[in-house]
Amino acid sequence: MPDPIHQFEIKRLIPMELFGYDASFTNSALFMVIAVALIVGFLLYAMRGRALVPSRTQSLAETSYEFVAGMTREGMGEQGMKFFPLIFTIFMFIFTLNMLGLIPGAFTVTSHIVVTAALAVLVFVTVLIIGFAKNGLHFLKLFVPSGVPIYILPLVTAIEIISFLSRPVSHSVRLFANMLAGHITLKVFAGFIIMLLGAGAYGAIAPLPLLGAVALTALEFLVAFLQAYVFTMLTIMYLNDALHPGH
Repeated sequence: MPDPIHQFEIKRLIPMELFGYDASFTNSALFMVIAVALIVGFLLYAMRGRALVPSRTQSLAETSYEFVAGMTREGMGEQGMKFFPLIFTIFMFIFTLNMLGLIPGAFTVTSHIVVTAALAVLVFVTVLIIGFAKNGLHFLKLFVPSGVPIYILPLVTAIEIISFLSRPVSHSVRLFANMLAGHITLKVFAGFIIMLLGAGAYGAIAPLPLLGAVALTALEFLVAFLQAYVFTMLTIMYLNDALHPGH
């Protein structure tokens, strides 16, 4: 059976060294550049005319905008729209990377924990900066829920601190694990097809894993969107905590 892990191998395309560190341009970096180029190119092309009666591409761009804007308003109110550029960028970037990873032979960037962790840490640091900049030390009220009896307050506070510090871990692992598991499963089913075709009489049942692979591919398209949505929604929730730590 073909190795299902081989598809996640990071390869150096342009070897480089910067201040003694490996700064090579890899296939992972290439697909991130492609994702950014596709997003920018699509939005510029879709909105070039800004017609009153939108074209299909303009409608798709406006729908994407309104979808993320609606999430932001629902989760943070109008006050949260100042963070819309960050939220929209995160959603489009992750969604595009996830979809690119479904192209046969392409590289799935979000299947690497280093990428999803970097995005999660970006959100975590942003929350800290905004929380203390807007609320000062009152941001620490996030760890002291109101209405908690004084005799269990230390325990609850400790739990809240641990929960807060674990956010980057859960935020990054959720996206990474789903993309990794989905692509491994697809590769395994594809391997079954090849093995059965080369197994003589057993080739008659090769259509079964083929149908499974087709169904899994359809499911992966849904997962690609859902994981971008979940990551973005959690970002909105965490930013809302920075704006309203006492709620």
